[in-house]
Amino acid sequence: MSAGGFHVHGPHDHELEHAAAHSSTKDFAGRLAVATAVIATVGALFAYMGGLTQANAGLYKNEAAIKKTEASNQWNYYQAKSSKQNLAELAQELAPESRRAFYVDEIKRYKGEKEVIKKDAEKLEKASDEWSLKSDEQIHQHHRWAQATTALQISIAMAAIALLTKSRGLQVGVYALSGVGAALGVLAFLHI
Repeated sequence: MSAGGFHVHGPHDHELEHAAAHSSTKDFAGRLAVATAVIATVGALFAYMGGLTQANAGLYKNEAAIKKTEASNQWNYYQAKSSKQNLAELAQELAPESRRAFYVDEIKRYKGEKEVIKKDAEKLEKASDEWSLKSDEQIHQHHRWAQATTALQISIAMAAIALLTKSRGLQVGVYALSGVGAALGVLAFLHI
């Protein structure tokens, strides 16, 4: 630079300045491209986990429905035994003395059978509730994986815009939103 504020440089100086300017742009694009590839890979894993938890939720809910149906069948069987017991109790009252002992034994048998059936029905209802709870937990976890995947997909779109506009602000946004997506993925992994 001269004393009067004039700036004079040679061709070599000009090339160095030009290379430095383009190097910064290439570094920006390269870093963002690598970050986008990593984000896309993590997003694919999160999407897989989201699909897996959704499938599990469906399977668990199906198992809950099966157990609920089995419990209902047991309760119907219990009701049938109750009806037979009631008929035996009525018959005991109406039957001649010589047949009453038979109906007393029948009443005892029905009471015993009903207790076993009741325990089975209650056990099946409990199993149904447990499967339903597992399904609900999987759906919650699926929502977390979906939120994480969505955040990463949005950050990938932002990365494309940042590359086109060469915006450092968007680049920071990409990293911030990717961090949010990663945090949501950790929450999903921890079942929170």
